[in-house]
Amino acid sequence: MSEQTISMSEHVYRSLKQDILTGDLPPGARLIVTDIARRFAISQAPVREALERLKQETLIVGVPNKGSVVSTITAKEIKDIFVLREIIEGFAVRESMPLLTAADYRTLELLIEEMDRASREHEPFRILELDMDFHEFFYLKCGNQAIQELWDRLRTKVMRFMAISNRHHTTEKLAEWHLKLLEALRSGDAAVAEQAFIEHMHAYKNISIDE
Repeated sequence: MSEQTISMSEHVYRSLKQDILTGDLPPGARLIVTDIARRFAISQAPVREALERLKQETLIVGVPNKGSVVSTITAKEIKDIFVLREIIEGFAVRESMPLLTAADYRTLELLIEEMDRASREHEPFRILELDMDFHEFFYLKCGNQAIQELWDRLRTKVMRFMAISNRHHTTEKLAEWHLKLLEALRSGDAAVAEQAFIEHMHAYKNISIDE
């Protein structure tokens, strides 16, 4: 397989993933290999590779007589994922706090600054990525391999749910909310920090599915 083929497959994958997460490809939308290949002016092989990756992330599913379609989601799925996220993220934050260095805080500050810039420049997919990067920092920092692997499986679903929420609520204060999380971390009180993160997640748990 050539490097060019791999590169094009990655490009198609990221483009389709962005379309799904931002709602340009809504639940139930069909993804036809020949149409996608024509859109990107490429052969079908990298398209099939990209679709396989999206299937692995459960963003699309195979449906008899329809082929690949964007998967549906329910309010219960969102609630269940966020209940689990509260548990594991609370743990990750508590475990990470004693390990945070000045450089770590600066990394988090830079993510928030980029988040604010993306919000002002109306870049919804970039906002999603930065938001996930901020929270992922703690899953990696806590040093628990099982938690990291669980987050790897949850990340795309969480991104999708956040994308739905962001279509219904403004992201103007997203950077400000994350600055408050940073303040809670700097308090040195693990219970305060954990509660701040949980309250932050509560704002997204009861998302209404009306796409």
